[in-house]
Amino acid sequence: MRAIRRFSVRPVLPADLAALGELAANLRWSWHPPTQALFAEVDPDLWADHHHDPVRLLGAVSSERWAELAADTGFVERVARARADLASYLSADRWYQKVSVAEAETAWPAAVAYFSPEFGITSVLPQYSGGLGILAGDHLKAASDLGVPIVGVGLLYRHGYFKQSLSREGWQLESYPVLDPDELPISPLREADGSVATISLGMPGGPDLLARIWVAQVGRVPLLMLDTDVEGNPDHYREITDRLYGGNSEHRLRQELLLGVGGVRALRVWSRITGAPAPEVFHTNEGHAGFLGIERIRELTADGGPGLTFEEALEVGRGSTVFTTHTPVPAGIDRFPRSLIEQYLDAAGGATPEVPTDRVLALGAEDYEGGDPGVFNMAVMGFRLAQRLNGVSLLHGEVSRGMFKGLWPAFDTEEVPITSITNGVHAPTWVHPEVFAMAAAHGALADPTEVGSAEDTAAYWAAVDKVPGTEVWATKRRLREHLVADARRRLRRSWEKRGATPAELGWIEEALDPDVLTIGFARRVPSYKRLTLMLRDPDRLRGLLLHPERPVQLVIAGKAHPADDGGKRLIQELVRFADEAGVRHRIVFLPNYDIALAQPLYPGCDVWLNNPLRPYEACGTSGMKAALNGGLNLSILDGWWDEWYEPEFGWAIPSADGPGLSGDPDTRDDLEAAALYDLIEHEVAPRFYERDADGVPVRWVEMLRHTWKELGPKVLATRMVGDYVRRLYAPAAGVGRTLDTPDDGYRRARELAAWKARVRGAWSGVRVEHVESHGLPDVTEVGHSLEVHCYVALGELAPEDVEVQLVHGRVDAEDVLEGASASPLALVESYEGNRHRYDGGVELTRSGAFGYTVRVVPRHPLLISPAELGVVATA
Repeated sequence: MRAIRRFSVRPVLPADLAALGELAANLRWSWHPPTQALFAEVDPDLWADHHHDPVRLLGAVSSERWAELAADTGFVERVARARADLASYLSADRWYQKVSVAEAETAWPAAVAYFSPEFGITSVLPQYSGGLGILAGDHLKAASDLGVPIVGVGLLYRHGYFKQSLSREGWQLESYPVLDPDELPISPLREADGSVATISLGMPGGPDLLARIWVAQVGRVPLLMLDTDVEGNPDHYREITDRLYGGNSEHRLRQELLLGVGGVRALRVWSRITGAPAPEVFHTNEGHAGFLGIERIRELTADGGPGLTFEEALEVGRGSTVFTTHTPVPAGIDRFPRSLIEQYLDAAGGATPEVPTDRVLALGAEDYEGGDPGVFNMAVMGFRLAQRLNGVSLLHGEVSRGMFKGLWPAFDTEEVPITSITNGVHAPTWVHPEVFAMAAAHGALADPTEVGSAEDTAAYWAAVDKVPGTEVWATKRRLREHLVADARRRLRRSWEKRGATPAELGWIEEALDPDVLTIGFARRVPSYKRLTLMLRDPDRLRGLLLHPERPVQLVIAGKAHPADDGGKRLIQELVRFADEAGVRHRIVFLPNYDIALAQPLYPGCDVWLNNPLRPYEACGTSGMKAALNGGLNLSILDGWWDEWYEPEFGWAIPSADGPGLSGDPDTRDDLEAAALYDLIEHEVAPRFYERDADGVPVRWVEMLRHTWKELGPKVLATRMVGDYVRRLYAPAAGVGRTLDTPDDGYRRARELAAWKARVRGAWSGVRVEHVESHGLPDVTEVGHSLEVHCYVALGELAPEDVEVQLVHGRVDAEDVLEGASASPLALVESYEGNRHRYDGGVELTRSGAFGYTVRVVPRHPLLISPAELGVVATA
């Protein structure tokens, strides 16, 4: 039977313990071990039974136990101290407040809106599927630790992603348990009259879509989440926020309209109710939230607004928007039929009816060589709606510039205006408390949230130099023991779900060994991440696992997308190998990879394995988490590892990615698998098992120290967020303040839009007519100078509209410039017909084949790249 009414019953805590409710409501507990210990003290068994979820714990404790705790003076005092500590954390000036005053030439943004389709904060709020969500969660946590005024914006999915289990045959099975918002660490945003705050969105054919706003408090950072499972919505609307990355194209489009358009509207409601400052910068984490830019245009162009044109509103939005692309794989980008976009944005009741649909379609059009004219590309729209663009590692930035070069066809790949900020990970979430305790015992900071916030970073990690090798190694063994115990519990549960009887599972008590070299591998399971590369030669792998003196054990986890049968087959192949009686004590697959599984996995591994097809790993932060826990990396040079690899941090698996193998994936896999086996057999395992008289692998421990000291500060999310603040958020806020000026009628935005229109319209009249160089024979010497003067016709433009550049550098055999540099030339004389002479030169500092040309590009103080308008005139 179904209930006719549903309501929630909240626990009533004793007055002296009421602060436990506050502590549970703020997700800082998820990365704050002292608060976790306080909840565990309430009832250790219930804490474990409820998977370390404080909200569910508080609802399960008996009134008798509450009475005992209220009478325990020591416990009451500990609760009061924890509450005071949280209050201090939430109110004290942190890095952002201190450094912004000391460093900023102009004020840093008062607020930044961070949009993402998923957020991985804690396993008890399962609103994430993989790396994108974990990165978003770490971004919010690090922003909280640094005091950066970010507001997160996402969706609340009724089923989250999915829970993974295995069939008896090793096939991935999915289940979708319903999440009760009242049992999650979130609360509804309420209006002054107590009613739940909502937003609405037009839908084709009506009625409007309603969504309520939930708030998760992530330390100092609010995370707004929209949920359509509300009364007043028809059933097919209520299902919009059912699952993360579920449904067909139309379902996904509805989710992304809700996230982008609805997310901006939720921010406006949040600011109105709370009085919080409106965001000055909008950060789009991948293209899923790209429609936020369309909603901002609608706000500025709709009746009752300031009355800007589409072009003027576009400039206001672009200038204050940051777009981060996360995938080097075209299949990872959302692309919709243009007809579907027209249906949902059309003036007859669409989500943004005031915005011309044809202009929106143009923003997402693949109108470049190799593009598909029939689709609407969310990443392409994201690039066109943001002025500041970035990938998530140096290599990924390079790959992205090549991948999206078609948007700037007049410029060389290296000039495509996509920069990079390498991802980082949130140390307090991912570093095991025993690692922090080890460092703290030798003079490091006691509060891990301070790590990475200032000059204390290097001092913190340098403390590992003072830790004796015996203590380092004893700590790593304990972490291995924790992993072995956790893996055995999970392995038993998995086999029981697969239908095994207790009589079949005695071997699990001997599975894994805390004294054996432990290699971890855990990630999503698309084909390019190559879960089964380790199985290319099963006999060779068996030999490594069962080596009599230097055995190896593997702990593996990962989910395939529910619709990806190819990924499921890879999992099944791996599981079937791991099921073999001869090796199952040395290799295990643990189902349902999530934060709760990951937290003991990274610290317990000695080596983290990553073997994607290069260069398809955008960043790959799991290896960073292992490194912070004293793990060494064994990886293809891809993502962050390509950028920061040193032999003291681990091992680089040689890539067989030359042009001769581009069409032969089997041979490539064979070669790279053989290289992997060789590294483990001849370098990794011998170094792990090479011990001194105290049983310590001295060279191994030295690699751990070097990893902590030199790599540790680089891979922190606090470093990453600081980079975003300085390099992207602060400049975007400056441009936003210049353009978003209602007090003067948006004068600069109108001028910029008019200038761009004028330059584009007149560019056909710009040309380089003649170039002369002086004093250079065919062969010259380093130290001589190249002097150039050229004559340029500007048509209807003025000299201040352009920059004339000498582009120079090495040339290849076909005279193509490689790694060219551009130097501005000076205007020296003007003639009739709007013709001008420009002079300049450059010193020749390198030997070899050298070439140059002259070009004209647009110039304006609010452009951040000469490529921004996509036009150039070249000699």
